[in-house]
Amino acid sequence: MRVISGEFKGRKLEQIEGMEIRPTSDRVKESLFNILGRRLIDCTFLDLFAGTGGIGIEAYSRGAALVVFNDQSAQSIKVLKSNLDKLNISDKVEVFNTDYLNAINRLGNDKKKFDIIFIDPPYLKGYEKNALVQISEFNMLAEDGIIVVEHDLKDKMPELGGNFKLTRQNKYGNTMISFYGLTLTEG
Repeated sequence: MRVISGEFKGRKLEQIEGMEIRPTSDRVKESLFNILGRRLIDCTFLDLFAGTGGIGIEAYSRGAALVVFNDQSAQSIKVLKSNLDKLNISDKVEVFNTDYLNAINRLGNDKKKFDIIFIDPPYLKGYEKNALVQISEFNMLAEDGIIVVEHDLKDKMPELGGNFKLTRQNKYGNTMISFYGLTLTEG
């Protein structure tokens, strides 16, 4: 696994071998970050199921002002922290080692808002749909923000999740990337 572009372009990142952790492929990552483009500059970025940190580190490398990483696995967090130390950015990011609902609750109670929220949970478990609803309840997405969900092609994402509307989907083999934005409410 490597950083594709930005400040840390070409730097190799540690990862955990085996299928328990499923890092986003370079092809999907490159496409995703090309889509996000300039939105990354000075953004606040939440990597909710961070694993060893590849997506959040890529966001930081491309200009995100703040990246918050969360993962439930202590092993993943250990490798993530090692990756952050190698890049000398440990003191410039936030890391949580808890389940996604706890992380949303903590960040929501602290009134944190994010420009980009990346959700890449274990496939075929429904966590991403629940995360959308919880993030909506805490009003964690900035007004012009975007939620990106990486999921298996078999995971059918809803048109609406909480107060978020599906705006785009891109398919990469058996992987799908779904994009959500805030729905407009009358008022």
